[in-house]
Amino acid sequence: LADPRDPAGWGAPQQIVTPWQSFALDATTFEHAGRRYLVWAQSEPEIAVNTSLYIAEMSSPFAISTFPARIATPTRSWEVQGFKVNEGPAVLVRNGRVFMTFSASATDSRYCMGLLTASADADLLDPASWVKSPDPVFTTNVQTGQYGPGHNSFTVAEDGVTDVLVYHARDYRDITGDPLYDPNRHARVQKVVWHADGTPMFGVPVGKGGPIVRLTPLDAPGSFVRHYEYAVRVDHAPRELADSQFRFVPGLAGDGSESLQSVNFPDRYVRVTGGMIRIAPVEPGPAYAAEASFRRIPVKGGISLQVATDRGDYLQHARGALTVGGTAGRRSSTFALT
Repeated sequence: LADPRDPAGWGAPQQIVTPWQSFALDATTFEHAGRRYLVWAQSEPEIAVNTSLYIAEMSSPFAISTFPARIATPTRSWEVQGFKVNEGPAVLVRNGRVFMTFSASATDSRYCMGLLTASADADLLDPASWVKSPDPVFTTNVQTGQYGPGHNSFTVAEDGVTDVLVYHARDYRDITGDPLYDPNRHARVQKVVWHADGTPMFGVPVGKGGPIVRLTPLDAPGSFVRHYEYAVRVDHAPRELADSQFRFVPGLAGDGSESLQSVNFPDRYVRVTGGMIRIAPVEPGPAYAAEASFRRIPVKGGISLQVATDRGDYLQHARGALTVGGTAGRRSSTFALT
């Protein structure tokens, strides 16, 4: 259409007919290896679940040309909470595989996202080609205050490269009545990050706040600053995405500096105390505020982080440890932001 807003360019809606005249929803299409597929959720009369996922090849925008193959049905404990549901499929073709996310269980705080994976060379119409993740890949996170994330889709950021997850979630857990009629499932977006083996990492629903960054020391490519419990170190390709995600926020010291806030534990900040670097919950008083504040110094290749309590010290990497010392611009004290 020259102008998709012009009603004259649109025809009447047409139903895509499947073998069952039963409850069906959430259809999406994708193209792979020169073939167009339809994927959707439907209640097949012979299956005692609410909805399963089906795939068929398409012969036109309005018709399927193959008998639907059931590729997922709710059987795992996290798929049958409240209702037995697999729905909301979304497809991402990357790294020699076809990844299909889907949503499961009731649409309250138990709602979550699973993952099906098939080889890019496989017969996508063969249910045996698809492997379901043993556990959900995206779930409620109490620390960030995000409940029931799911029913996602994918897009690409303005750079044309970065994959973006689009989903909805609530800011609260408790719901009165049927969660389907609760109106506050707000749309959200966040970056998809990839493991070294080519599989996606979704992390946790991150909640409100500014841009999210990961910090890589220039002297350790492929490694990231991450926290575990209260320790902060540098690890190569950490498996838990959220442990390596931070936000720069206005400095707690209130002197124009910045603080480095954990994304998955928003009440914790990177803190330098007694020569040690920790991720620590907020404490009252000026001492914590000063020790959790930094000055971001632009340098070649990234930034250096100067400790606000001592103008001579910087965060630096030393054989997997995160320490203080060095000078701005050294490879060990320069961090790329991704």
